[in-house]
Amino acid sequence: MGDKVTEVEQHGIAPIPPEEQTSRPRDLFRMAFGGANTFATIILGTLPIAFGLSFWAAVAATVAGVVVGALVLSPMSLFGPLTRTNNAVSSGAHFGVVGRCVGSFLSLLTAITFFAISVWVSGDAVAGAAQRLFGFDGGEVLRGVAYGVIAIATLVVCIYGYRFMLLVNRVAVVLGTAIMLLGIVAYGGTFDPGFAGTGTYALGDFWPTWILAALTTMANPISFGAFLGDWTRYIPARHSRRSLLAAPFLAQVATLLPFGFGIATATLVADPADYITGLTAISPLWYAIPLIVVALIGGLSTGTTSLYGTGLDFSSIFVKLSRVQATLLIGSLSVVFIFVGNFVLDMVSSINAFATLIVLCTSPWMVIMMIGFVLRRGFYDPDDLQVFNQGRKGGRYWFTRGVNWRAMAAWIPATTLGLLTANTPMIAGPFKDIAGGVDVSMVVTLCTAAIAYPVLVKLFPEPREVYSYAEPVTEPAVAV
Repeated sequence: MGDKVTEVEQHGIAPIPPEEQTSRPRDLFRMAFGGANTFATIILGTLPIAFGLSFWAAVAATVAGVVVGALVLSPMSLFGPLTRTNNAVSSGAHFGVVGRCVGSFLSLLTAITFFAISVWVSGDAVAGAAQRLFGFDGGEVLRGVAYGVIAIATLVVCIYGYRFMLLVNRVAVVLGTAIMLLGIVAYGGTFDPGFAGTGTYALGDFWPTWILAALTTMANPISFGAFLGDWTRYIPARHSRRSLLAAPFLAQVATLLPFGFGIATATLVADPADYITGLTAISPLWYAIPLIVVALIGGLSTGTTSLYGTGLDFSSIFVKLSRVQATLLIGSLSVVFIFVGNFVLDMVSSINAFATLIVLCTSPWMVIMMIGFVLRRGFYDPDDLQVFNQGRKGGRYWFTRGVNWRAMAAWIPATTLGLLTANTPMIAGPFKDIAGGVDVSMVVTLCTAAIAYPVLVKLFPEPREVYSYAEPVTEPAVAV
């Protein structure tokens, strides 16, 4: 791959040649922060206020969700430098080269959600700012055109690939941060940190609603779990694990800026559930143009970081599709979701439902990956991870017909129990009241995965060859 951003990236999910691993952990920070320093994160920041929380309760829930989510996310940066491929393919070492399709499904779920959020909020911000500046109410036609333009621009960046995305995120980090800080001047005179909330909690009581806000916030860092490998595969393994762990963690902590912007400004709008319209209505005229800029740049940044990885991954499942063709296919499906979600369904409720699915489906998958990393002591065979992508069978990670049933037998119950105990407006399981209405689904799904997978590996040892004939951390593996 050339160094020019104008060259279309040719690499798919095959291992990146070592000589082309030229990125650094700070590039990972820039990609992860740039992809989240956007209006999509701002929208997630407004939801605790829309749920009825006070300003300080919303801040506490957001900080808790971001920090816990960042701690779960950080270890996912360790795989790419070793396997030189994305995290979905890397998961084949633990789920089997066919079972790794679980990771592909999770990346698809996340890509559609965050691509939709980025295009939706950016398009609404453009339409709202146009009305504020020029008094022109284009209605649904203007919004539809704005969605289409932003979606096409996002697809173009994804098609060019990693280097172009890195450039967009460099701009997004600086410009987005500056404009959000400028919001202190724009809204500082009317902001009241004593905002007491709407008086009506989304789930009836304070603590269930507070937990709902924290879990919704957590969806932001968790959503990067399937995508970190898209960027870390360009980082050589010689970099310290400490720096690889720190980059995504610090990037997520830095997102407290856009989260804080969303929380603070949501207290000012008349209806937090209609945030974009309300924000443009209360914005000073001089701030309307910067608002459009951060919406457009941020939309590109968030949309590309999610869509790029899914297009990359699906090109390996449907081998007749190139990375570019797979990206166009997934992008087109996402655009359909945007229009249906916004013009037919309730987009805020749809986002909340997808955010819940992302957290409860992706977090146990990540836990199994992390435990597997420890058990394997960081050993991976990049060539054998590519068996399924190349239409072959066998290799270290073939297990049983390409699936490691131990990992699947841990992930499926963990996800199922999480959904059964969930308590959200759109997804409410039959056991939602098991803790007095407090949503314990995250604790249930993480604990189930963290206990089930090591126990299954101990009772039914994995083939010795996945450890490169070294002793596993738990028990000696059966010979193959």
